[in-house]
This record gives sequence, C-alpha cells and structure tokens, in this order.
Amino acid sequence: MFCLNPNLLSGFRSIRLPGGMISNWPSVRLAFIACVMTTLPVAADQPAAPTDATPAAAPATTSAPTEIASIETTPAAAPATSPTAVPTPTADDSKPVLKMPPPQPINLGPAPAAAADAIAAAAAPTEPAVANASASPSQNVTINLINLMVKRGLITQTDADGLIKQAQLEADAAKAQAATAQATAERALATQQQAPAPAPSTPPVAPQDEVRIAYVPDVVKKQMTQQITQDVLAQTRAEQEAGGKRPDGLPDWVKNFRISGDIRTRYEGDFFPPGNATGFFPNFNAINTTNGGLTFPGPAAVNLNPPLVPQYNVDQDRNRFRLRARFGIDVYLDDGFSTGLRVATGSDDSPVSENQTFGGVNSFTGNQGGDFGKYAIWLDRAFIRYQLGGDPDQNLTFTVGRFDNPFMHTSMIWADDLAFDGAAISGKYEVAKGVVPFATAGAFPVYNTDLNFSSNQAVKFPSENKYLFALQGGSSWEVTKDITFKGAAAIYDFENIQGQVSSPITNASLNAGDTDGSRPSFAQNGNTYIAIRDFEDPLATSETQYYGLASQFREMVLTGQLDFDFFDPFHISLVGEGVKNLAFDRNQIINGGPSPSGLSGGFSGPQNNTLNLSPNSYFGGDVGYLFRLNLGAVALQKLGDWNVNVSYRHIETDATVDGFNDSDFGATLAGTNLQGYTIGGNVALNKHVWLGMRWMSANAIAGPSYSNNLFQFDLNAKF
Repeated sequence: MFCLNPNLLSGFRSIRLPGGMISNWPSVRLAFIACVMTTLPVAADQPAAPTDATPAAAPATTSAPTEIASIETTPAAAPATSPTAVPTPTADDSKPVLKMPPPQPINLGPAPAAAADAIAAAAAPTEPAVANASASPSQNVTINLINLMVKRGLITQTDADGLIKQAQLEADAAKAQAATAQATAERALATQQQAPAPAPSTPPVAPQDEVRIAYVPDVVKKQMTQQITQDVLAQTRAEQEAGGKRPDGLPDWVKNFRISGDIRTRYEGDFFPPGNATGFFPNFNAINTTNGGLTFPGPAAVNLNPPLVPQYNVDQDRNRFRLRARFGIDVYLDDGFSTGLRVATGSDDSPVSENQTFGGVNSFTGNQGGDFGKYAIWLDRAFIRYQLGGDPDQNLTFTVGRFDNPFMHTSMIWADDLAFDGAAISGKYEVAKGVVPFATAGAFPVYNTDLNFSSNQAVKFPSENKYLFALQGGSSWEVTKDITFKGAAAIYDFENIQGQVSSPITNASLNAGDTDGSRPSFAQNGNTYIAIRDFEDPLATSETQYYGLASQFREMVLTGQLDFDFFDPFHISLVGEGVKNLAFDRNQIINGGPSPSGLSGGFSGPQNNTLNLSPNSYFGGDVGYLFRLNLGAVALQKLGDWNVNVSYRHIETDATVDGFNDSDFGATLAGTNLQGYTIGGNVALNKHVWLGMRWMSANAIAGPSYSNNLFQFDLNAKF
C-alpha cells in the first residue's frame, strides 16, 4: 500500500538535517523495504498445465509474450483489449503464472530513490492478468509496520491511528477495484478468444519513462533488501551523528575517549664476571635520600678509613622476576584541546623505571614488596594539550603537565620510561614534498626547594631550584619512496644541578647545610660526586655528609636515523647519537668539594671515578656515542612478525646526567661511565602479544674495574 500510495508517507515524522533541511527519507526507505519484501512477484520458469476448470489456451500466435508488460513509474491499468497485457490464466485463479525469460541481472544503481520507484511500480497491480491475485495489501502487514514505526519513534501514535484508518479505507477500495478488474479480465479473455490472430509485429518500444523488469529471483530480492537496509542504517547513523547522537545510544562524548595499557612480565638475570673491584662503588643515591642522612667519621675520628658507606653489588649474581603494568586514558576535549592520564607500577619513585620486582624488598621505600604484599601504583602521566592544525606534517602543539618525552632521542640520553614535568611547545611544517622541518622547546622543573627549608632553622635558606631548558630542531626527509632520513640537534641546559659546598657547619647533627638542596634527589651511577657539607667542628667524631654532582651539564646532542624500505615490510634502520657536555671542566672537578686545608679536607676533590681515592687519579670524561642497527618489521602486527637489533654505546662519566638515562644497561651500575653492546629481538604472537629478549654486556670506562652481563626475557601484551 505504501508503494501504491506515497501520500500515506506524509504522516511520517521528519528529521532535521544539518543546514535546516527537513527529511523523512529514512522513514520512506523503511516503508519501501517492507513494500519490496511483501509485494515483489515470484514467477515460475514455466507455466502450469491448465486443468478442466481453465479455458483452452489461445493459439501460439495469440498467446501472451514471454516478458511482463512494460511497467510505468506511475501505476496505470493497460487497456482491457490489449492482448500483450493478458497472460494465460491458470487453475489457481488467485495466482496467475506467467512464462518468464531466464533471469537477467538488474543494475540497482547508486541511487536508492530510482530503484524504489521502479520496484514499487513493479509491485503494483497494473494489468488485468493479476486481477485474480490478492490486489489489496495485507492489512496485518500494514498495521504491524505502522506500529513498528511508532515503536521506533518514526511517527506519533496520533499519526499512526490516522494511517491505519486510511489503510482500511484503501483496502476496501482495493477489494472493490479487484472485483471490477476480475470482470474486465473475463470479458477481455472472451474477446481475445473470438478475435482473429494478429499478425506478428515488433514489440512496441517502451517510453523513456518506463522501467522494464523481466524477472526478480529470490536471491536478487535478498541482495536488494540487504543493500537498501545497509543504506538506510548508514543514512540514519549519519543523521544521528550530525545531531550529536551516537547510533548506539551512548553520549557523543564517549567516542572522544581512548583507553590504552600494557603489561610486561620479565625474567632478568644479572651476572658478574670475576675481577670486579668490590667495596669501591658507593651508593650515593642511598646516602643522599636516606631520612636524616648517614653519619661518617668526623675530624676527630681516625679509626675508620675509608668510611663505611652503602655499596652497590658487583660480585653476586641475581635472578629477578619483574612486572610492569600501565593504564592510561586520553580524552579529546574539542577545539584542539585534549588531556591524558596514566598510572603505572614501580618498586619506588624512580623516574627511569616502572618495574616492580616480584617479592622485592627495598629498605629505602618502606619495605615495599615481599610476602605477597600489594604493590604501589604511581601517577605516571597527567597533562593538558592544545594542538593547532590537524595535518600530521603541519601543526603546532602546546603541552603542560607530566607527559612523554617530546624530543627525538635514544636511551643513551633519556630512558624510554622517563616522563617530563613542565611545559613544551613543538611544531612542524612541510616546506617541500617529503621535507618536514620540526622544532621543540621546553622548560622543566627538575627540583623545587621545600617551602620550609630548613625546617629546624628560624631563618630559612635561599631556594635551590633546578631546571632543565631544552631546545631541539631537525627535519625529516623522504629521499626516495624507499629511503627516509630524520635528524636533529639539541641543547639540554641544566640550571643549578651542580653540587654546591655549604657555608661552615659547626654541628651537622643539629643544623642543616644551606646547600643541602643542591644534592640530587635521585641518581643512578656513573657521574662524579663531591662532598657538599663543610664541617667546622674539631671535636666531632661523626658527621652527616651529603654529595652533589661535581660537574655542570650543558649537553649538545646530535641524533639521526636512516631507514631503508626496499623490502617492505622488512626494514633496515641505522640509528646514531652523540653527546658532549659543553660545561665539563676537569680542573673544577678535581678541585671541587670542601677545602683540603680545612677540617673537612678528607672530603675534598672527586669522591668516585678515581683509581686510588686521589683527586689526581680522576679519569672521567664528557663524551658519549651510540650506534644501532635495526632489522625486520617496524611494527609487530600479526603472528610471526619479528625484528632484531644490535647496538654499541660508549658514554663517559659526565657526558650526561646519569639519573635520567637507560636503567638496564650496566645493571646495578646503570647510568654513565659504561661501554659495551646490546643484542635484542622481538617476535609477535598476534597483533597485541609478543615475546622479547635482550643480552647486554657492559664494562666500566674509568675508575675501578667493573663488568656485567644482563639477560632479559619478556612477555608483553597491550590493548
């Protein structure tokens, strides 16, 4: 009925589209689907044999043609006397059987409206031959369809009642028309049998406004239904999204959330070859971060030399099982704003590692771990970002908070897990095809003096705030379609990071030093240290000493990467990085610390990286470099994808700050003053799970002898 009388569609609820246009097209197409499913004829390949109840068939020259008569886009009954419009009736006078040609392909075309008009016209009772068929639409189907539209919210209940009433009137009219058509068909059949056979003639040419449909098989009707249904759903989804609604009924802001995370389980073996110099690797991080500090012999004590201090393990092998888990949320806030938050595991608040050792006990973090104790979760990322421009090669980004490293780098300078606190701005702009210069600048607080420093002094000490100011510029260059290069130069300038010797302290057990804040709040190993407390109490038998970095740090870094994609997805990549500390001053380091002529003269000069505790035996340096070769897939996307890598690094004692670089190379003495190689590889188990393995071999460059071999085997999963 909806196909025959489009006026019934006027009651459908309209949908407002963007720009103010009004459309009820999804509703029309839903009605059209029902129309197609209920009214398309299904014809047999051969006519049924007539029975005694059927009139004798007409001679062959007067029989109906094998094609269905032309179907106009506007339904209209053919003249009753037209022999081409009258098929042979069958025994079942309610279902005439027509002889059809073989199935022909039907081009639905890209426009659903044209197909809808044609199929609706095909379904209409346009010839007397179908007079005995059930000409009126099924009232049950019509009513059910209208009720379904009310349920889906396409029309109101008032409109539905009006449509049902009108449908009943149409049904009654259709029955009356069917009775009239039956009588007309019978008269036409009698006239045809009495009339002489017409001479054969060429079938009339169909007018341009007619569409011929020879035969519609069931499989084609099914394909038509599926195609139109998908089109209706796609159109409805687009209209809902344009109105700020999601097709699944969820609020629109939900799609702006992106949840991600990863879990890594690891076996790690630390192996120390014979010959390491035990007792010559003090743990300055433990000394500087222990509550209340550690006491050491004062000027009046002569029986303890050298002092007993915490030491790193360099001779006993260790096996550890470790876990890293991270969970993050990124949210797009519209108009270029976004924000992110991530939490992660960690045995302590180390900035360079998120590993949690199973059963591990760390006496400097409240004995966390052990005996199946719960593990701590740390705030790892929290930032707000604003981006101008949506082109990946042309944009400007502002970020503030705690965020990922914004600089091109390797782990020789910055650890992979390291986050930056502060603010950064970065931008890129394609100046020529395949040439995209970029730049990044930032300011990052490294240490902020306690508001009440010193807590046990009536008169407070000046601030010892430390900052990192960084600037990097570079460019990516698509040399050919298979060769790309990316390089950058950077300056990392640390302000106030060097340790400062205090004013004379008469009683360190009661009074804090005015430069205590110049000691690092976190360190690994390798940088050269000086004592920063200058004692003036000749009767003291013990004092609390702290240690600061002996050198200033202003690092100039060059980083480059050359990729070859000739055998994609197999890639070859060469990576190189070099660093030089422009602020390094060997004489300043040798002469640093308290005055040798004072009561604290035993703490003068460098306190490590020497051969015999003599300042003149200091052999530290200010240069570092790394080379790495990568082979295989860049991204592990499916089972069997793999990559391998091999690298060599050489990083001298004071080339970079040891507290911020790789925490694995060198094991317990990770940081600087190391050289050696790394071999590693990964293989994918599927898109989200992969295995990894690494072997690292490191040796000390200056100072007492040290070597270490580290093996890691990882199972990783991400989502």
